[in-house]
Amino acid sequence: MVSFGKKLKERQIQEWQGYYINYKLMKKKLKQYANQSQAVVPDRRFVLKDFSRMLDNQIETIVLFLLEKQGALASRISGLNEQKDLLQEVPDIAKIDELREAYQAVGRDLLKLLYFVEINAIGLRKILKKFDKRFGYKFTDYYVKTRANHPYSQLQQVFKHVGLGAVVGAISRNLADLQDRKGSYLSIYDQPALPLQDPVVDSMKAAVDRLSHSTNFLNFLAQHALIMQDELPTPVEEGVDDQRYHFMSLLLNLANTFLYMVNTYIIVPTADDYSMSLGAAATVCGIVIGAMAVAQIFSSVYFSAWSNRSYFRPLIFSSIVLFIGNVMYALAYDLNSIPVLLIGRLFCGFGSARAVNRRYISDCVPLKYRMQASAGFVSASALGMACGPAVAGLLQTNFKIYKITVNKETLPGWLMAIAWLIYLIWLWFSFKEPVRDTEIKNVPQESKAEPDSLEKGIVEPLLLKSPENQQDEDEQEGDESEEASEDSHKPANSIVAAYRLLTPSVKVQLLIYFMLKYAMEILLSESSVISTYYFSWSTGHVAVFLACLGLTVLPVNLVVGSYISNMFEDRQILLASEIMVCVGILMSFNVIIPYSVPQYVCSGLLLFVSAEVLEGVNLSLLSRVMSSRLSRGTYNGGLLSTEAGTIARVIADATITLAGYLGESMLLNVTLLPSFFICIVSILATFWTYNSLY
Repeated sequence: MVSFGKKLKERQIQEWQGYYINYKLMKKKLKQYANQSQAVVPDRRFVLKDFSRMLDNQIETIVLFLLEKQGALASRISGLNEQKDLLQEVPDIAKIDELREAYQAVGRDLLKLLYFVEINAIGLRKILKKFDKRFGYKFTDYYVKTRANHPYSQLQQVFKHVGLGAVVGAISRNLADLQDRKGSYLSIYDQPALPLQDPVVDSMKAAVDRLSHSTNFLNFLAQHALIMQDELPTPVEEGVDDQRYHFMSLLLNLANTFLYMVNTYIIVPTADDYSMSLGAAATVCGIVIGAMAVAQIFSSVYFSAWSNRSYFRPLIFSSIVLFIGNVMYALAYDLNSIPVLLIGRLFCGFGSARAVNRRYISDCVPLKYRMQASAGFVSASALGMACGPAVAGLLQTNFKIYKITVNKETLPGWLMAIAWLIYLIWLWFSFKEPVRDTEIKNVPQESKAEPDSLEKGIVEPLLLKSPENQQDEDEQEGDESEEASEDSHKPANSIVAAYRLLTPSVKVQLLIYFMLKYAMEILLSESSVISTYYFSWSTGHVAVFLACLGLTVLPVNLVVGSYISNMFEDRQILLASEIMVCVGILMSFNVIIPYSVPQYVCSGLLLFVSAEVLEGVNLSLLSRVMSSRLSRGTYNGGLLSTEAGTIARVIADATITLAGYLGESMLLNVTLLPSFFICIVSILATFWTYNSLY
């Protein structure tokens, strides 16, 4: 892996070299400050002012060049507009095509300018972070506060790019006008719902989205997948090779995700009844449900390693193992065997291919589709979570085929076995193994340290104020005073090595993830036992309740991704949602007053929705503070987050079974106590992180 400075130099447009941020010069200046500090304590005010002046000069050079090029593009568009006006009087198909090509040429030049702005903004943000790391000053806060909101701010020109947005709009509108010039004169404003079918406009829009300090629903939803993007923007001509992309294979990958989540939650409404029919206590449902998560702890590792060599074979293996596991789960009833039931669920967990699903999207889906694919991954998981209990509520039947019993307890197993068999056949005939990296040269898949590099801009303190997170960056930039060996850039080769790469802020994010998964698993897994004990709910009632919870996932993310995340900073949403999770847990306790359906439903809904909001924001932040060495290889950030969540589910399900020995009357409060304690710890850890970083 090459250093950031070297990559910055390699990706510069040669004729514009003198106008890029002089990253090497500023890094040298930081080194001079550091050497001075060893001999004599430097004047802090002098260092701040001196470095600020250097940054101001660098930004002014960038902005003046940007305005010059922006004006040239505007002049070209103005000239093309005059030609277009003449064509309105005397339409000429050939000239219309020429004019479209001319507008597209302007669009391609604009893409170069957007790319220029993005590279400079990344370099600026990195040097600010590097300053904070070296000297412990909160220089970023000082610089941004004094420059960002000033009426003559040149910093805003780099990060707000209002003028560039106007140029993008002009090109898009005129191309839309010319697109239907043969018969229609409607503009994009008359038909805003109709997309403009032009790749140049799509590329410009994607570039502007990366630069914008805004979040939309798809971006927010996609962040749940923890699929990290390139550290540096990639030029248009260096896009991911489409040889690796196969839509049907992506669809099969998402179908695997959906079916697995259905498989996970389809037994939740009936697990307690199944346990009792085999002579065990109702609370053994915790172990039955959690057995799948126990196996997933191990399957995540070997599937992640397997995906380094193949995607097709792991998915085939997953389908076969899940088919066998569901058949065993269904047969346990007639065999009257709890061990067979548990082994069946373990087999289902050993078939968890979520690591493959995530890696396929990260490695094989082109950048222009990756956000949509990531959002599809999350949506498939959410819909599977909702459909599982809903389907279980419909399986109210009881009959025998020969000696095989088919009832509400066994039918989920038989149904999922059939589903996996059908999926296996579909997979065998339709999946296309993508071309591996060794067969495709010059595909930029190596570094995925920071997603959507400028999505949050330099005004995101959580990213900028984490000195621990700079270790890898400093190594990559080749400082003589720090390690720069090849091994320091390789992916982690074990879970222990990956854990050592975690900074305190990342550990806090993983603790939050553990907490929310633990609280959600307690709520979901014991719902059947609790609702039956207190309210005498039937399987159908439990299924409807769980399905309604699952159906809130997408609407909640729509609201947060489209509105709330644009009004508040991520760290504010993070802390607020943690507190709301804590409130939801407190409301769930059964104390003094008789426990009622409204209390249970409202507290459960508040807890679940708050945890969903927390998960999205937490993973968004986690993907941006994770070490670049954890963005690839077997032991990557996605695997670590999956393991943290899976371990939380295992402990939660074990807690339910152990608490069952105290009696069902004690189950609710006893299982909520650990949730409350872990939530308080995570809130305190978040406060500690903010105080240390800000």
